[in-house]
Amino acid sequence: MPFKALLNALVERVPGAQGAIIADWEGESVDHVGIMDDYDLKVIGAHKGVILHNMREVVDRLGNDDLREIVVTTRQTQTLILPVTKEYYLVLILDRSDMLGRALLEARRCILAVHKEIV
Repeated sequence: MPFKALLNALVERVPGAQGAIIADWEGESVDHVGIMDDYDLKVIGAHKGVILHNMREVVDRLGNDDLREIVVTTRQTQTLILPVTKEYYLVLILDRSDMLGRALLEARRCILAVHKEIV
C-alpha cells in the first residue's frame, strides 16, 4: 500500500508540517513521515490515539454523529487527528503559525485516499 507516498504528499502540501502518521486502533504506527524524530512522531501518534478513543466515547454517549476530526492547539503546534476507519487514524503535526484550513483540507484528502486503500 502506498501509505508512505500519501503521507509524503500530505507533508509536502502543508506549509509547516512536521510529520504525519497513520496508526491502528492500538496506537501502533502503520506508516509515518516527517522532519521530526521518528520516535517522537510514533509517541505523539500513539498518544493522539488515546485522545481519539476518549473523544469517541464521549460523542457516542451524547448520541451525536461520528467524530470527524480533532484539532489540538498549543502555543507552538497544531495537531490534527482524523479517523480513517474505526481501526485506523491519521495524525498531522504542524507549526502553530501555519494555516489550519489548508492543513485540514489536505488531511481530509489524504484520509479519503488512505480509506480507499484500506477498504
